[in-house]
Amino acid sequence: MFIQTETTPNPASLKFLPGRPVMGEGTLDMRDPTEAERSPLAKALFSVPGVSGVFFGADFIAVTKSTGEWSHLKPAILGAIMEHYMSGEPLVEDGAEVRDDAPGDEFYAEEDAETVATIKELIETRVRPAVAGDGGDITFKGYRHGTVFLSMRGACSGCPSSTATLKQGIENLLRHFVPDVSAVEQI
Repeated sequence: MFIQTETTPNPASLKFLPGRPVMGEGTLDMRDPTEAERSPLAKALFSVPGVSGVFFGADFIAVTKSTGEWSHLKPAILGAIMEHYMSGEPLVEDGAEVRDDAPGDEFYAEEDAETVATIKELIETRVRPAVAGDGGDITFKGYRHGTVFLSMRGACSGCPSSTATLKQGIENLLRHFVPDVSAVEQI
């Protein structure tokens, strides 16, 4: 098994590509060992000293470190990923909740439904693929008085350039296509 790695805009996160699907649907963001209890792979990754976050995307695993150098952490992380895939264990244990971006958490006024539908489509088709390329994910959370509220996860959460991504990239895109949008904020 050959696992590729890619840097992300966040110097504290590294993207690991195992060459096979990771999550069938959705994403899963775990920020501490307690959240990782539902995944054998995440538990193994959190057992590596210095790992502070694990994010599963469609075909990648983004690992965030709190301490240490990547040159020291990378071999242990690669070993844990390889061992997991060779073991045949499931990514998430049976019965464990997988989605961490439940649509029920969204908020917006009913009269804004058409605007929100356009915003969601733009996020799905233009923004999420680019953010996934950087080892993260972004989801719509709400819309109120011209402001779009988004949640950034994975390598994008806590990234020094995430504010620039939101303000210069996503906000400009949404304002161009949806004139009612005046601002974009991170939740």
